[in-house]
Amino acid sequence: MSLVGAIDQGTTSTRFVVVNDSGAFVAIAQMEHDQIFPNPGWVEHDANQIWGNTERVIAEALGEAGVSASHLSGVGITNQRETAVVWDRGTGEPVANAIVWQDTRTADIARALDTEHGADWFRDRTGLPPATYFSGPKVRWLLDRDATLRSRAEAGKLAFGTIDSWLTFKLTGRHVTDVTNASRTMLMRLDTLEWDADLCAAIGVPMEMLPDIVPSIGRIAPCLGVLEGTSLSAILGDQHAALVGQAGFERGATKVTYGTGAFLVSHTGQDIVRSRAGLLSTVAYQIEGEPASYALEGSVAIAGAGVQWLRDNLGLIDAAPDVERLASTVDDNGDVYFVPAFSGLFAPHWRDDARGVFAGLTRYANKGHIARAVLEATAFQVGDVLGAMASDTGSILPEIRVDGGMVHNDLLMQFQADILDADVVLPSNVETTVLGAAYGAGLATGVWSSPSDVSAHWQEARRFHPAMTTTDRERLLRGWSKAVERSFGWVGG
Repeated sequence: MSLVGAIDQGTTSTRFVVVNDSGAFVAIAQMEHDQIFPNPGWVEHDANQIWGNTERVIAEALGEAGVSASHLSGVGITNQRETAVVWDRGTGEPVANAIVWQDTRTADIARALDTEHGADWFRDRTGLPPATYFSGPKVRWLLDRDATLRSRAEAGKLAFGTIDSWLTFKLTGRHVTDVTNASRTMLMRLDTLEWDADLCAAIGVPMEMLPDIVPSIGRIAPCLGVLEGTSLSAILGDQHAALVGQAGFERGATKVTYGTGAFLVSHTGQDIVRSRAGLLSTVAYQIEGEPASYALEGSVAIAGAGVQWLRDNLGLIDAAPDVERLASTVDDNGDVYFVPAFSGLFAPHWRDDARGVFAGLTRYANKGHIARAVLEATAFQVGDVLGAMASDTGSILPEIRVDGGMVHNDLLMQFQADILDADVVLPSNVETTVLGAAYGAGLATGVWSSPSDVSAHWQEARRFHPAMTTTDRERLLRGWSKAVERSFGWVGG
């Protein structure tokens, strides 16, 4: 029996899994890390804490499996993508907390880039509009506030990377990133898969800081320390890993992952499809020695994070799974809508001036309606993104494959099918993000011989069919659209 390992470094936690050649989990360990909110709209992580947690979960999972690192054919990394880390090349110490993908402090920089160059200038080169979401402007923000840091960066003394690059540096000593993560920085051209001097100059990030770009799936480097004896063989941003974990290797394959945010990715083959409906063009993955595959993506900032907010900030539930029970105490949303624009709205609206609102409140509304509105907000947002996808591709999907923690919520999955008027399909293993990193490592090291070999492991577990009337669907969508409009212009208005 062959084994591979996978690190899943997410927005709220880090885990390590050991996976066998049947695609089954042999062992898993997980630890949460701190969410740091220094100012409204700011979100930070302690990169050293993340690294320490990574070491601990690796050791714990290997111990649970009863194996050493040398028993692993290879290891993959999947990660929260746009979170930016800057560290000293000599000491290996971060110069500041990591700035998380949800952070909105770069709103002025994004607007300035739009004014100076235009959104289309960036979209044509990177597939991305100027937005707070992406990591390049986060690095500029750090350097703009400390002339000494900028001087050190220009002298090549500082390294920038997304979380995958930070973990790779700690695990192997190499400063690299893969094409999927690089495609989310606003600094790499989609067509050449290389850092672009014009983009770096426009955004204000010295090229001396940047890691080498490598394919997502291939032999990257031998590991050191806690994983000494095996090699790093795959790096995939979390949504790209989920596409691989859903066996989305064919053009048109589409998945939605429900985690902290919600992310819809549709494989477009070796063609870069330029969105005109507010979606992102991105790299899907690249296997070493082969051309890159591309995708369209729609990103929703707040999905599961909305449930966490109900738990941690409002205290309406004790644990995240309780939200379904509370929402089920009412028959419908009571005409209450929740727009979770805590960090603005991502695709397809791209409004950093939006903020969260509850709309339609009356004295009839109770905490059950609030819980239901929070759940339904995720489905409405995914519906907006899928509508944009249909506009760009000219096709309406009869079904979508879904994964992530929220798919265990039957109320949400049924409502999603109802709002989309399409089947929602769950795989037998919904942990497709970490599974995709494992598959990548196994493809690179010969555990699986080809993508079709991986696809043979995908199995359907459940299917939700739409059961809502057209009248009810249209009424709910009208209410949602009105609520979204009321969230616009809160900042700066």
